[in-house]
Amino acid sequence: MLYFFPDIPIIMRFRGFLYGLGMKKCGKDFQVTHDAIIKGLQSIMVGSNCFVGNSSVIMGNGYIIIEDQVMLAPHVILISGNHTSKNGSYRYGQGDVGRIFIGKGAWIAGNSTIQKDSALPANSVLSANSFLNKIYTEENSVYGGVPAKLLRIKDNNNA
Repeated sequence: MLYFFPDIPIIMRFRGFLYGLGMKKCGKDFQVTHDAIIKGLQSIMVGSNCFVGNSSVIMGNGYIIIEDQVMLAPHVILISGNHTSKNGSYRYGQGDVGRIFIGKGAWIAGNSTIQKDSALPANSVLSANSFLNKIYTEENSVYGGVPAKLLRIKDNNNA
């Protein structure tokens, strides 16, 4: 219903509020753009003052924790599940779910993907076009690449 309404803060907050009704936890001022897709709400926790950009996809098959003040740029994918093979085919394999953790104040740049069993620490950046597939703990850092690795530690909390 809200797909055709413009992406202005009050409408994006209302979308966030509606998504939050089905979530395990949702803080205030959760903003969601019109074409973002969020599934598996019962397994997602979102903090306050978070933003989900255009055409981003959040699939909460496992558990996803997004702390306060996190920004997801356009075309970001968070997927907490994966497929397994059964009898030579992925079609009927058992689902494999895990966790994703995004720390407070993190920024996930455009066209990036975060896979299950991964963590982006607080006040960190995942560079554009990156694939995060492991748990990192170094806060105030820049990560990037395919697969993502630590690129540098930020000085004075600046990018």
